[in-house]
Amino acid sequence: MSSFYTRGGDQGKTGILGQGRLDKDDVRIETLGCIDELSSVLGMARAAGCSEGVREMLVHVQRDLFGLMAELAATPETFERFRYLHEEHVNWIETQITCLETQVEVPSYFILPGENQTAAMLDLARTVTRRAERRAVSLAHAVENDYSLVLKYLNRLSSLCFIMELFEIKQSGLKPSPARRDLQR
Repeated sequence: MSSFYTRGGDQGKTGILGQGRLDKDDVRIETLGCIDELSSVLGMARAAGCSEGVREMLVHVQRDLFGLMAELAATPETFERFRYLHEEHVNWIETQITCLETQVEVPSYFILPGENQTAAMLDLARTVTRRAERRAVSLAHAVENDYSLVLKYLNRLSSLCFIMELFEIKQSGLKPSPARRDLQR
């Protein structure tokens, strides 16, 4: 048999970190899929040519997301074994946001994504983060595990993606485009 496929999911079920298998459309698997997609979008932002500081932040976050996925994939019986997030992870994101806030002007209006490829990828990452957060809320309602730090982390991460987007726009010498026509530059 090929090492690239096992046929184990051919019936629409997949394994988790603990006893049993879940349907591939289970809220836990959907949440994991959103976070996996988020990591890919963050990788696209890195590949699009972001600044070195943002690149380092993105790698850090992508590594956190792998640990977060293990935590989410754990059953109640294995949850403590696979717990990954701690308050320090949230604090790290808050520190990065605070640092970037001092370097950009945060507009008082909604902006359009797309000033450059990197900024657009970071905006896409922000929206995928929000979807992952919504799915994680649904998961938190459905299972016994305490996902309060997961929810906090994802909430902060969407803010970090936005401030990184603004930073990348500024680094390219551009200004954000207002969403409202009457605020056009």
